[in-house]
Amino acid sequence: MKLAVVITQSNAEQVFTALRFANFSRNQGDDVNVFLTAEGVEAVRLDDPRFDVKGQVASFVQQGGTILSCGSCMKLRDLGGSDVCATSTMQGLYNLVVESDKVVTF
Repeated sequence: MKLAVVITQSNAEQVFTALRFANFSRNQGDDVNVFLTAEGVEAVRLDDPRFDVKGQVASFVQQGGTILSCGSCMKLRDLGGSDVCATSTMQGLYNLVVESDKVVTF
């Protein structure tokens, strides 16, 4: 199955759970892509000792997962892309949704 995981918030526990779900799904053999939008664009920079978000991000990327981030949302927050998160557009989100069998939003 092809899944899109959309993360819209920067709450460390929610982001951690979303990424754990993405990793679990990849381990089940699913094709999973993550899209960060709104506050979610801050997700890959979260540093909370209770929730290893960076570890989940690293695991997801190492498994071949793709993380895209809304360019407009990043620009609003003066953020740039990173080696684990490419900048994308509304067209990129649209394509991801259209090409996926299921979309899960956190």
